[in-house]
Amino acid sequence: MKYYELFFTIAPCTQDARDVLSALAGEAGCETFEDTETGLKAYVQQSLFDRDAMDCVLEAFPFEGVSITYTVEEAEDRDWNEQWEQEGFEPIIVANRLVIHDGRHLPSATYPIAIEIDAHLAFGTGTHETTRMICATLLDMHLQGADVLDCGCGTGILGICALKLGARHCVGYDIDEWSADNTRHNAVINHVDQQMDALCGDATLLDGISQRFQVVMANINRNILLNDMERFRSVMADGATLILSGFYENDCALLIGKAQTLGLSHCQTRVDGDWACMVLRATT
Repeated sequence: MKYYELFFTIAPCTQDARDVLSALAGEAGCETFEDTETGLKAYVQQSLFDRDAMDCVLEAFPFEGVSITYTVEEAEDRDWNEQWEQEGFEPIIVANRLVIHDGRHLPSATYPIAIEIDAHLAFGTGTHETTRMICATLLDMHLQGADVLDCGCGTGILGICALKLGARHCVGYDIDEWSADNTRHNAVINHVDQQMDALCGDATLLDGISQRFQVVMANINRNILLNDMERFRSVMADGATLILSGFYENDCALLIGKAQTLGLSHCQTRVDGDWACMVLRATT
């Protein structure tokens, strides 16, 4: 997957300005941010970068007297998870019922559900708030026998979680071939590979799927969710559940508005820090 690095210069540079800029740039497609001495560095997938949208964000920046400029460079094509792969991560406990761990750091206690994640060049180890909130949502659902769709599957953790909670089958897709491969790998080490299919591509893959799913999950940024929600809805069974995350709490109203136009009703919202996770249901 190819990325651009965006280098933002903020004058005057304050932490409040950085925080607001990161939120707005996230809405324009940026995924990862690092503070710099003069502002902020951000990463965006080359295929998703829209310079006009970014320029509009900066023109509407809400702080008076603050000037923001930026430059764009092609990011080095490298192993983005190299440090994680070398060091791993400490076990993550969700609702005292689920533990997510790697092969280097085993949990010190036993939990009803354990997921081992070996992340190779893919995102989604359970360390992010959005992943944990979706897992917590799945823990509270009745998934026995359900067919599940994981949109933007990353490491496959959400589909694996659903399968360990009783789902019958999961289809996952991701635009990154590394992620699709890693999902298959993690399905094997969690002994659910016979129930998991991982595809490489974007939401247009759904146009060729006749299957209907009882649960659809998507942990992606706000703009992609808005763009792809109609396709999610097209493969949902009557009364199916749609779980969305990857966006900020202040984006909820916009996403709910879009969902309502597609016959989806809002059931629940979880919040962790600035991040939100929303549950929607297809009306018959």
